[in-house]
Parts: sequence; C-alpha cells; structure tokens
Amino acid sequence: MRVPFLDLKRQYKQIADELKQPMQEVIDSCAFAGGPFTEKFETAFAKFCGAEHAIGLNSGTSALHLAMLALGVGPGDEVILPANTFIATAWGPSYVGAKPVFVDCDEYWNIAVDKIESAITSKTKAVIGVHLYGQPCDIDAIKKLCKAHNIAFVEDAAQAHGAMYRGKPVGGLGDLACFSFYPGKNLGAYGEGGAITTNNAKYRDHLHRLRNHGSDERYYHLELGFNMRMDGIQAAVLNVKLNHLNTWNQKRRSVAKFYLDNITNEVITLPILNTDSESVFHLFVVTVEDRDDFRSYLNDKKIDIGLHYPVPCHLQKVYQDLGYTKGDFPKSEYLADHCVSLPMFAELSQQEIDHVVSVINSY
Repeated sequence: MRVPFLDLKRQYKQIADELKQPMQEVIDSCAFAGGPFTEKFETAFAKFCGAEHAIGLNSGTSALHLAMLALGVGPGDEVILPANTFIATAWGPSYVGAKPVFVDCDEYWNIAVDKIESAITSKTKAVIGVHLYGQPCDIDAIKKLCKAHNIAFVEDAAQAHGAMYRGKPVGGLGDLACFSFYPGKNLGAYGEGGAITTNNAKYRDHLHRLRNHGSDERYYHLELGFNMRMDGIQAAVLNVKLNHLNTWNQKRRSVAKFYLDNITNEVITLPILNTDSESVFHLFVVTVEDRDDFRSYLNDKKIDIGLHYPVPCHLQKVYQDLGYTKGDFPKSEYLADHCVSLPMFAELSQQEIDHVVSVINSY
C-alpha cells in the first residue's frame, strides 16, 4: 500500500455535505470580499484562540507583513526570528525594509531563548517566535525578555492552530499572532487565507485599514494600504472546519503518540516534546543521519514524506547579503540536513500508521 504524506480528499469527504449550504449562501449573497461570513469567522476564531480580535486576511504571508506595519517596524529596524522556519517568517520584516536577524533553535526545534538576548540591539523592534511543527515556543521566557527590552513579541502560529502553552491557546499570548490557512494546514482553506489575532483594539483598527487599501471609509484613503482581505468563500469553509478542528487535532496527537511509542529503530531520532505545551503536530519530524538513504528506502516502500525545511533561512540566496555563512547556526543546519517529516493527518488509518512504523523499524 502507498501511505500519502497528506490527503485532503479524505477530510473533504467527511464534511462535504456541511460545506454545501454556507458556500451557496456566499454565492447567493455575493458577499465575496470580506462581508458577514468573514466577520463570523473572525469572531469564532478569536474566541478559539482566547484573543479579543481576529482580522481575516488573504494569506499567512500577508499576516506577517501587516503585523510588522501595525507594530511600526520599518527601515533601519531589526527583527529577531529563528533560522529554521519557512521563509515567509522572514518576509514580514523584509517587506517593510527591516533586517531579519536570525538565531539558532533549541532541542525542541523552536527559537532558542538564550540566543535571543545576545542578538538584541538598540535597533531591535520585535521578536517573532515560531510555533514550529505545531509545538509552541517558550512564550513566557520570550515575553519576559521582550518586556525587559521594550520590544514587541509576535507569534508565528501558522502551524499551530489550537496548540496550547501552559493551558492557554496560542494566538492570544503575544502582541500579535499570525496564522495561515493554506490548504495543508491543520485548519486549511480551499485556497489561500490567513489571520492576525490580538488583544489590542488599536492594532485591530489599524489592521482593518491596512488590509483594505488604507481605508476606513470607502474611497477615502488614510495611508498606503493593500488588498489583503479574506474572501467570503474561504471564510465559509473555515467556519465549517473550525467546528471540527479540536477533533482533528486530537487525532493528530493520537497518531503522534503511536509513532513516539512504537518507533524503536535507534537510527531514527524522534522529536522531543516540551511538557509546558501541547502540540497539534502539524508535522511529525524525525531526524536520521543518512537522510538520502532513508528517503530512498521509504520511497521504495511507498511511504511519502516531506522535508521541513531543507535550507535554513540564513543560507537562502535571497539573504546572502546579510553575511551569514554555513556553521553560524549548527542546530538549524543539522535539522535542515537530516529532517524527515512522516505522514501526518487526522484521517490516517490504523493500518497505514502500523505500516509506517513497521517499515521504519525494519530500516
């Protein structure tokens, strides 16, 4: 049998009947750009995240961009973020003319708190903490640092919808939190989508304006803005899916637990879980010394995998002018060279999970 890395069709079949009416309502009402369906989702998602406000957007990348603008980050400023993240985390600072300052990760593959403080300068305006693979970073320690230096803390929660940190959901624990609803995410749209959550009404109002051509009132533009609204169809889909998210996340946790309890091959290093947090396992990432051989073996056994991510941000060509070199962030570079993401989605069958474990243990 072939075990897919991800199969969105299985999820769709579960909720197809639920989707028909709300999607038809959007079409019938012609509320395609923003509108009541987006507002309904914003209210529900803010509550889900334990935040006061949610601002629906057209992508997670847009969320990271607008978060920087809302915080007043601009040319000459610096923003600290992990080197081992998807490149969009770095786009946010870069889009507004700020300098991304990369730091290494800890044993949980999240941003290393002890590396943040040494990277802070008089130009530092914010720290972006990524909840990588669905596991929250050390939020309290980062917030303490940020408060001491009077800088903002932004959660990149693009992979962590529903994750918990010390009993509280991510999304309401920083100054701003950025989410992606790319189709493959735990909460995914049927196209592109994103959001920012916050407890600050001033940020909310500014973000509403920024996403809508810099306008509070139609045809009156107060600042340079963007066309970054969430569309009604995506909001309708997300409203339906949000009702299932806790169940889906729990199934992911069950799959992860089975992997953790049953993969016993000593050449495979399993992820380390932080007891302060509850991951939603957007990805289940292991490391192996000879990745090419392991990938080839899994491919022969018809098990699909992913690589997240094969090149760390500081070694990307786009950032070569920042002066980083190989060896600057050894943990991030090790992860890039040795990571393998195993099949992980809520609809995996027990037969498929058993097969993955059996094949890996036979490697």
